[in-house]
Amino acid sequence: MHLTILFLALIVAVTATALPNQPQDTSSSSNSSESDEKREEHKKPQQRKYFKEAGATMELGHYDKRYFKSQVPYAEHRPALRHLVRSWLTTSRELGVETWLAHGTLLGWWWGGRVMPWDYDLDVQMPTTTLSYLGRYFNQTLHDYAFNAWKEGEDGPEWINKTYLLDVNPHAGDIDRGNGANIIDARWIDTSNGLYIDITGLAERDPAGAPGIWSCKNSHKYRIGELYPIRRTEFEGVPARVPYAFDKILTDEYGGKSLTNTEWLGHHWVPELKQWVKNPDPPPEEKGQATLKKPPKPNNNAVVVVVEKTVVKGTS
Repeated sequence: MHLTILFLALIVAVTATALPNQPQDTSSSSNSSESDEKREEHKKPQQRKYFKEAGATMELGHYDKRYFKSQVPYAEHRPALRHLVRSWLTTSRELGVETWLAHGTLLGWWWGGRVMPWDYDLDVQMPTTTLSYLGRYFNQTLHDYAFNAWKEGEDGPEWINKTYLLDVNPHAGDIDRGNGANIIDARWIDTSNGLYIDITGLAERDPAGAPGIWSCKNSHKYRIGELYPIRRTEFEGVPARVPYAFDKILTDEYGGKSLTNTEWLGHHWVPELKQWVKNPDPPPEEKGQATLKKPPKPNNNAVVVVVEKTVVKGTS
């Protein structure tokens, strides 16, 4: 009897000392916890893209799906973008909104103060505080823009009215890029054809880790001294603003040759005209050599009327 009790006590003691030395239980628990976290992360809803384009090609990707009817022909494309940016710059000035030219639009300003003929869309930037102000007071507002234009067969110019939509992304206030679906914070959209200006907000997004560095959600970064003081200038014949260190910003983004290369995408720079001209198609031999015609002088008579009306976004 005593031997049986002693034997059982010995078994219990050996089992108790062996238990702490079995790591497989805690390890499997840790792995299970990590897997659960990964599954929960995967289950988190991904941001849906707010702005929808007309298609996935380079051309169709620069039209808003809601207002797209057909592609604007080459001969009409630059004038359409010209009125688009003039209307934005004039309206933003009337509203007291600080905005400046960015990316390819800034490069077009550097070369001749005009939209470059191969551009599909336009870009401007502003502080996120200004963007928040637009979103609060002017989101989904329509703005009428009237301009003088000559029509073929007419004796004189006539007033033409176009309507533009200011649409601010609901995710404009997000600090990081998320899944990348909503890096564009707002758009100024031509409701007659769907062409638009991309508007992005800049802010000091990491004041502790990168003080004095402003960036958008698409990782374009600038030192505050490269942006301010903002320079006053003109673009397409109306008052505009550009960053202080525009030359450094352009060479950082596009390289030094972007400021000197006079041949690009089937166009060449004509110093006498101070603009880019499309290379002519090789003419048939019997027609001789093609000649370039000087384009008509731009018309600067334009006004902007802010219309007190709001539109309801269509679903897509």
